[in-house]
Amino acid sequence: MNTRELAKYLGINEKKVYSLISDKGLPATRVTGKWLFQRHLVERWLERHTDNYPPAEATPETYQNLLIITGSNDLLLDQLLELFGCRHQLPMPVSSNLGSTGGLRALKENLCHIASAHLLEPEGEEYNFSYLEAELGDTAVVVNFCKRLQAVLVAPGNPKKVKGIADLALGRLRIANRKEGTGTRLLLDRELERLGVSGDKIPGYETAFGRHLDVGLEVLAGRADVGLAIAAVGGLLGLHQVPVRWERYDFIIRKEVFFSRGVQMLLGLLHDPEFRRGAEGLTGYDLNTSGQVVFKG
Repeated sequence: MNTRELAKYLGINEKKVYSLISDKGLPATRVTGKWLFQRHLVERWLERHTDNYPPAEATPETYQNLLIITGSNDLLLDQLLELFGCRHQLPMPVSSNLGSTGGLRALKENLCHIASAHLLEPEGEEYNFSYLEAELGDTAVVVNFCKRLQAVLVAPGNPKKVKGIADLALGRLRIANRKEGTGTRLLLDRELERLGVSGDKIPGYETAFGRHLDVGLEVLAGRADVGLAIAAVGGLLGLHQVPVRWERYDFIIRKEVFFSRGVQMLLGLLHDPEFRRGAEGLTGYDLNTSGQVVFKG
């Protein structure tokens, strides 16, 4: 647009256009002595100068060139995202350890593309479905990422002869605990409830670590006697692992973004030989159902 056309577009006189250029930074280009204005830049300038601009509602399309995964912490997932970043320049993978319940809430608010979760159902067999239904109804797809082993981690050689979570009932072992909202904390609390043990009787129960690795490091440093975490951390740090249970660890994806480019690129890597070899180097992972859509039993 030229100056006259822009003045008409904005509903002002031409002299005011010149003052907006000098005083308010109205985007303009001078060509052979005349000012010219690109409509899309003028519209962006108007948006930036709007009072009481309404906040944009988040949608999966809001995060262009990003693939956002939130929820449960996992070592193998970290490896997958590193491989994704090496293979593909865009979208760029971004992850946040919010815990399984935090991941589902983020997915509900359209703040991520994928939530990772391992929330044990009340009956003690299935994972994630009742929590998913409460937060998202039937708007999401569940894809298995892996099955993994949860274990009580103790010092090398198991000097205190720990046999399992039941040993915490004596109140003599200090625990490094996961934070509330994580599937591992839920598993621990379920086991303690089954045993009739109150968490406040266990030294260290009030601690709250965001990552499985942090729990393992506390045990390795001797600041805790035990910690419930994935066995992979124990293998990585050379800790003794007392198996507790194998669990299903899933990706939860909204149906409307399931076939989006970034999501499908990530799911495609679940069958990649390099990813599979990386999993073989970690303790306590089973990929037999990895990449399969999971339905409620």
